[in-house]
Amino acid sequence: MELNREHFRAIIFHNFRRGLSRQECFDELNSLYSDKAPSYSTVKNWYNEFNRGRCSIQDESRAGRPKSVVVPEKINAVRELIKQDRHVTYREIEASLDISMTSINKILHEHLSVKKICSRWIPHNLTNAQKKARVDWCKEMLEKYIQGTSKAVYNIYTGDESWIYAYEPETKQQSTVWVFQDEAKPTKVVRGRSTSKQMIACFFGINGHVATVALEQRRTVNSEWYTTICLPEVIGEIRKKQKNRRIILHHDNASSHTSTQTKAFLTERKIELMGHPPYSPDLAPNDFFLFPHIKNKLRG
Repeated sequence: MELNREHFRAIIFHNFRRGLSRQECFDELNSLYSDKAPSYSTVKNWYNEFNRGRCSIQDESRAGRPKSVVVPEKINAVRELIKQDRHVTYREIEASLDISMTSINKILHEHLSVKKICSRWIPHNLTNAQKKARVDWCKEMLEKYIQGTSKAVYNIYTGDESWIYAYEPETKQQSTVWVFQDEAKPTKVVRGRSTSKQMIACFFGINGHVATVALEQRRTVNSEWYTTICLPEVIGEIRKKQKNRRIILHHDNASSHTSTQTKAFLTERKIELMGHPPYSPDLAPNDFFLFPHIKNKLRG
């Protein structure tokens, strides 16, 4: 369902009643709805209204007949903005033309028939069996940990490795552009990362960061490093706080994670494994949450 202005106002009012600050409310909306979320000035204005005692989220009645903004002039203006900047966002259109998100959405999709796309590599075409395995694993985890309410989630620690570069090119999301129906999909020149890089392994749990282990001398991860340096340091950090705590480890199916040496190491220390379906980086918190945040800070 497409959220309109009144839906967002209701969310802002709810956050106001929860005691969130203007910035906290804006950040939450931005994280959930990205460029479709209202601007900070909109959040600020509605907080001011609620502070003055206003409870209604409806537009106040005004004299005269309301003028529709979905008119040829506005449609053409949006078309020109897209032609000038294929990366233009909802918020930028709103600020430039002073029209609502609902009107922008209607113009983009009903009148201009544009959509946002990006080119991307597809690392693997999943088979139906692999797709089913992903769904089955997710259902199993939800049932096992009671939709995340089980106390056992406090024993889960997840980790993975990634190269961290001193410079990162823009993300696929940042490179999305608007295209009209009769246009070909765009291409772009690949910009390389910097040569300065560091391999790190990072682990965290429900209460936050546990350990970050750097792999020295630009080597690649293998079972020897994982079981003699990385995991012992991670387990040691966990044991500092909870000596006898049960540990449930989640990592993906990289060869260093699934080797006989690693399995023997975990079995000897009575560490449980959550398992992980193949070809599923979007189900690994480091890949879809932590590392993108780190790398986003390094984009130049």
